[in-house]
This record gives sequence, C-alpha cells and structure tokens, in this order.
Amino acid sequence: MINKKFIQKLKSEYAKTEGERRQIISLSNVILHDSKRIIFSLHRSEVAIAKDSFANIEQILKKLEKQFGVKRIYEEGSYKAAVEEYVEAKMFYFVLTGKKVDKIPGVNLNHESYLGGICDLTGELVRLAINQAAAGKLAEVPRIKGIINDIMGELVQFDMTGYLRTKYDQAKGNLRKIEQVDYEIKIRK
Repeated sequence: MINKKFIQKLKSEYAKTEGERRQIISLSNVILHDSKRIIFSLHRSEVAIAKDSFANIEQILKKLEKQFGVKRIYEEGSYKAAVEEYVEAKMFYFVLTGKKVDKIPGVNLNHESYLGGICDLTGELVRLAINQAAAGKLAEVPRIKGIINDIMGELVQFDMTGYLRTKYDQAKGNLRKIEQVDYEIKIRK
C-alpha cells in the first residue's frame, strides 16, 4: 500500500533540509545580533568595533552562501531578517563615515534586503538626530533631515507592496518625526 522507498527518500530529504535550516538559523542569529551590536556601537562612535564586527559578519555571509547557495539561504526567514539588519548597520556606517548609501562590496544580497535595510536606516538616523540635539549639536538635525529626505526621494520611486510597503510606511513616519524635531528646534530658537 505504501512505497517504503518513497517514504525513505522523503525522510532523507526532510532530514537534510532540517539540518540545513538549523545551521542557517544559527548563523543568521549571529549576524542579526552582531548587526544590532554594530548599530549600538555606531551610536556611541565606536567605529573600530563596528569594522571588526562587519568583517566577522561578512565571513559568515560568505560561508553560508558557499555552503548552501544563495537560493537556499534566502528560503529562511531568519536569514532574510539577519541580512536586512546587516544592511541597515552597514548603511548607517556608510552615512556616519561620509560614504554614499551604496551596494555593499563582497556580499551577495537581493533587492528586498537592501530596500528593507535602507528603510530601517531612516529610523537610526532619527535616533542619531535626537541624540545629537540632546547633546547640543543642533546643527546636525537639519543635516540628518537632509539625508533622510534624500533617501525618501529615492524610495518614493518604488511601488513597494507587501512587507516592503510596511517598511516604506515606517520610513515615511521617520521622515515626519525628523521634520517635527527640526520644527521644534527652530521654534525654540
């Protein structure tokens, strides 16, 4: 009634996929948490710590790609979340070091990872602006607002749907926040 060879083949494929999944999730968690630590370090101007952590993350990304292939790793939600956080951290690093928001060399990431990370970058920039204002560096707020405006000027050209639409809407909310902060600073002068 049941083809035992067929069931054995299913068991074998399932075990292989589950083993891969566990490995991808484990390393993705390292990428996610290290990326969060990088963002925290960058807010404290600890650029050297961030650079070391980026090197570690990029080794893990290359290892995952080599071991499982790009298509396979992108099947896992944990990997997608991790690389999106990595993109956010790397773009934040680019902005803080005077570089352009641009393709990250040496790693293979898809457009969703980039767009999600860039949308999230606006939130870190708002946080940076608020911290700068609290430290008395009021001139930084309009500068950071300009960066967020530039980012939104590019993102508005995409007709984002689904998950990315939510990210885009959050970025629009971040633009409103920075505009409010800038306005409040101006009326208090």
